[in-house]
Amino acid sequence: MPTGTSLPGRLNQEEVPENGYESPVSPDDTPAFFSDVNTDNSGERRRAGYNASEDVADVERSNSEAGTSPQTSNGSGKEKVNDLEAGSRGSGKVGFRDRIACYTWTWFTMNMATGGIANVLSGIPYQAEWLRIIGVILFLFNLVLFIMNCVFITMKFKFRPGSFTESFISPSESLFIPASVVSFGTVLVNFSQYGIPYTGPWFHTVMQVLFWAYVAISVIASAGIYLIIWSTQSFPIHMMTPIWIFPAYPLLLVAPFAANLIAALPDAAAADRINSIAIAFGAVCVQGIGFLVSLMIYSAFIYRLMTQKLPRETTRPGMFVSVGPSGFTVAGLVLLGNKGISKISPNVHFGNENAEFVLKLISLLVGIWLWGLCLWFFLVSVGAHFQILKPDDKHQIHFDMTWFSFVFPNTALVTATFAVANSLDSRALRIFGTVLAVLLVMMWIYVFGMMIRAIALKRILYPEQVDGAERIRRRWAQKVEHVKKQTGLANQ
Repeated sequence: MPTGTSLPGRLNQEEVPENGYESPVSPDDTPAFFSDVNTDNSGERRRAGYNASEDVADVERSNSEAGTSPQTSNGSGKEKVNDLEAGSRGSGKVGFRDRIACYTWTWFTMNMATGGIANVLSGIPYQAEWLRIIGVILFLFNLVLFIMNCVFITMKFKFRPGSFTESFISPSESLFIPASVVSFGTVLVNFSQYGIPYTGPWFHTVMQVLFWAYVAISVIASAGIYLIIWSTQSFPIHMMTPIWIFPAYPLLLVAPFAANLIAALPDAAAADRINSIAIAFGAVCVQGIGFLVSLMIYSAFIYRLMTQKLPRETTRPGMFVSVGPSGFTVAGLVLLGNKGISKISPNVHFGNENAEFVLKLISLLVGIWLWGLCLWFFLVSVGAHFQILKPDDKHQIHFDMTWFSFVFPNTALVTATFAVANSLDSRALRIFGTVLAVLLVMMWIYVFGMMIRAIALKRILYPEQVDGAERIRRRWAQKVEHVKKQTGLANQ
């Protein structure tokens, strides 16, 4: 880009940072039906110098960076955004319908985090009656939140016809659609932990049916969302965040679900009654799909970090999503080997009396191997947030529903630590996992409190206030309009 016409020459460095945290926007990162911009000559743009009229098109696409949660639907054009900002039909009064119209799929991350905390409390090695009661309360609370989210998102689609299909082709919302499936999965895991020990064979059969139903839903949802994204959108590598892994997350809960289901059964007869051997091996198969898909996306994330530095501050909480794939895989496989195999062992010896020991050993070795990867991504994600903790007026991080990424993926690390600790009978790992669990509960309380505060202050779920990518898009729009007026391009 020639220095005489570059954008930083007209705007100071504070306004348009070029330090790697404000990711550049690819000229061809949006399919044709998202905008009227011709992208055929995108290769000539960087050589041609700055053109403010082209930056207007960039602004329309800048909210496609994954990991942020707009409170408005971005696929419907400027008209709907302006209508939403105007309040209730231009009257200036914002009512219940207007706030519900701002609902997005990202609200299901609240369920993922709450159900994950209930899962963590169930796995703490140092159990007590009061701890179980708190876990049951959180489980029931999460069930209420899940129903509430389903009702509100349905009302949003009813109040805004066409918003359902638009959410599937919205660059910043489509990646979060699987959050609803993952939320359903956490509810089912909690059912296994808090329901099976206190019910009879009828509930075992219900959970068997729900397991296979969830497997089908997770496979279809994961493949379907990825196919829609690959068919309608383009996410350049410099805009990559671990949120790209999110459509694979429904698959990553299959093994933990199966392991908790089998482990909660009273005896081998109950396990045989629901054909737990099929559940166990089916879970390993689906879990392998989810982890390997995530592993391939991991490489893109590392490449993005090496070439573009850390993501911008508003999207950095999404880095914790990278903790989940290996963590959930460890939690599922090790728990299956440690507790599940003993329930189904009469049917899986394959004529060899050492088969049970071999399966337990393999699950433990694989689990320890992946647990290290999980811990490494956790340390990297935590370290990436040290800069934000320093007092600085230039920080651009605001509360967003993606802050629940601080909680849910890290529940995988905690449950994986408990699984490895129990398999190794390690007191040190049990204490380490318990400390992490306490810190995670505190983080959930903080994020949940920040969410309530943001709702009360009308900073989220409010037509005139938007978060994440939408805020960034509008800030850039104002800057570009200012530059156009200064350079006389506004009339062109």
